[in-house]
Amino acid sequence: MKAVVLTEPGRFEPIELPEASDPGSGEALVAIRRIGVCGTDLHAFHGRQPFFSYPRILGHELAVEVTAVGTGVTHVRAGDRAALRPAIACGTCDTCRRGVVNACPRLTVLGAHVDGGMRERITVPAAYLHPSTSLSLDQLALVEPLSIGGHAVVRGAPAAGERTLVIGVGPIGLAVTAHLVAAGVRPLVADVSAERRAFAERWIGVETVAPGEDPAADIRARLGGELPILVFDATGNATSMHSAFELVAHGGRLVFVGLFQGDVTFHDPDFHRREQTLLASRNATGADFERSIALIEQGGADVLAWVTDRSTLADLPVAFPRWATPGSGTIKALVEV
Repeated sequence: MKAVVLTEPGRFEPIELPEASDPGSGEALVAIRRIGVCGTDLHAFHGRQPFFSYPRILGHELAVEVTAVGTGVTHVRAGDRAALRPAIACGTCDTCRRGVVNACPRLTVLGAHVDGGMRERITVPAAYLHPSTSLSLDQLALVEPLSIGGHAVVRGAPAAGERTLVIGVGPIGLAVTAHLVAAGVRPLVADVSAERRAFAERWIGVETVAPGEDPAADIRARLGGELPILVFDATGNATSMHSAFELVAHGGRLVFVGLFQGDVTFHDPDFHRREQTLLASRNATGADFERSIALIEQGGADVLAWVTDRSTLADLPVAFPRWATPGSGTIKALVEV
């Protein structure tokens, strides 16, 4: 079975793996059809991804075709196409029993903690498959990043008409924006890239702002002199995340969707004076996947417009370094298997 492994930062190699095992009880054997490349993969390529070791087979944004199912599996069958939820929880710990399966202490994320989907086939827990009879393989591969944004919006709990800011409009920021619009909130979007701001304006019709020397003043000028009540930082950039506290109104909420390998600090007296709420958002739940599938099916998120680059699995070692180059213009790359 063909696969591609990241042997060390900056180096991919094609390898041959043993065939995937037949599915046991509650499992499914799936053929990988599409793989989305995201910021997690790019950080891993550059050696900047937390919770990561090498060698590692990347790939967690996955569209699959079911080839066989084990006993007890009823919601999918051979021939079905599905999005694969890659964050697999233990299901037995206190966190899982409380329903916070996306933050299970024993969580294993395909392509990060364990080998992922840059291969031809894999055996997975069938409960983590989310089928659709109407979405294309390309769309199914993009359900996962859309779900990450959807979970962040659940964490932020926006109210209709609430002043809202999304910082960073790569695919995850776009996913946050799409779920906000679906919830009746049209956010202001900030990004240092004029190209990405223009894409966000075309894609979903939001107003954008270029943060200058005084980002708070720039944002106030767009929001009637006030700061946003709800802020999502989807950059994964340390400078942006540190400064985001200054962009939240008194009594407001800040949601960190991205992460970086380091510490986040803030000025405690100012944090208390504003009585801000800080929230983390990690992975996505099954409910987030189902909402995201429905959003695409209903035309609320044209995720295919994100796709700027493609490669085959065989050509990935050559294509990936190009996508990982700053200024490449890549929004979302897909790998066809």
